[in-house]
Amino acid sequence: MTRQSRTATPQRFKLLDRLLAVVFLAMLAIPVTLALPAYQDRSAGENRSNAKVALLALAGAMEQHLALGGTYAGATEHGAPTPAAPSAELFRREALFNRAAHYELTIESADAKGYVLQARPIPGSRQEDDGVLRINHLGQKSWDHNNDGAIVWAEQTWDA
Repeated sequence: MTRQSRTATPQRFKLLDRLLAVVFLAMLAIPVTLALPAYQDRSAGENRSNAKVALLALAGAMEQHLALGGTYAGATEHGAPTPAAPSAELFRREALFNRAAHYELTIESADAKGYVLQARPIPGSRQEDDGVLRINHLGQKSWDHNNDGAIVWAEQTWDA
């Protein structure tokens, strides 16, 4: 009976293979960890842009209501009985261009001379800490960028 000799070569290759696999996975993980925050920021910006577009569409409907009825009044949460009155129900969520809505659109106020529309982040969505977007009948825009519930001078724009 012959005795098989054991060499260290197979063990060395197994260890080297494992080390190479770990190094390779680490090299893959580095770009992912660097790119993920940038992707999330870009995604949040796109969601905010979609909400702005939806607010502008609702503002256009409000102007059409004014042109046909001579007043912004009657454009309430559930709309007026006339077909010309815009309803926030029609624009309920800003998911005009994506599948998942991140903002709830509302007519905050509407009277004979003006209106205020807002897009409030939906709780539980990616945008929940983003702050409220607003536009009024004069086209003045604001964004509660720090989400503290108060609009300061620097937040009287939709830009960051």
